[in-house]
Amino acid sequence: MHKAKERGRPREFDTELALDRAMLVFRQKGFHAASIADLSMAMNLTAGSIYKAFTDKRTLFLQVFERYLSQRNALLLQRLQPCTTGGEKIAELLRFYLDSARELEGRHGCLVVGSATELQVLDSELSERVRHAIMRNKTFFTALVLQGQKDGSVSPDLNVDSAAELILCITFGMRVLGKITNVAHREETIKLAMKLLR
Repeated sequence: MHKAKERGRPREFDTELALDRAMLVFRQKGFHAASIADLSMAMNLTAGSIYKAFTDKRTLFLQVFERYLSQRNALLLQRLQPCTTGGEKIAELLRFYLDSARELEGRHGCLVVGSATELQVLDSELSERVRHAIMRNKTFFTALVLQGQKDGSVSPDLNVDSAAELILCITFGMRVLGKITNVAHREETIKLAMKLLR
């Protein structure tokens, strides 16, 4: 009786650590290519434990995706905190994305950018989560451009929406390139990008 209860108890594990390990798999392989076997090995959990804790791969991905967004946003806000003008914040944001696209971190890839390329094969809820994350980025970039126009660090002649879309294209492009190689001229790249906004 006692042994049967022991076998039936759910395995105890660090949920946050398990999510972080699953995150790496999803970042490298994408949602569809990541198998339960891949996740099981990375998370150091049996398939049964994964299903008990997260129900299915889709639910696991949603939890990982939200955790990824939370972690990335916290890191970005921390980097931007010392900046005072909108222009300084945009330049530091570009540095943040370039740093994220370098070396091993860059090769792991961005979960948002990677998921965006899978939109056509994701179900409607997953697709909406990814779209929402991308549009939230654009809204944030719009706020930085507006701040820059108010404090004089960004040209007042720029169309705010177009400028935000440009920053979105640049930052997402950095993450795509980071899967292959490093941007060789970090500061020069940032200066050229900022010239477009001044």
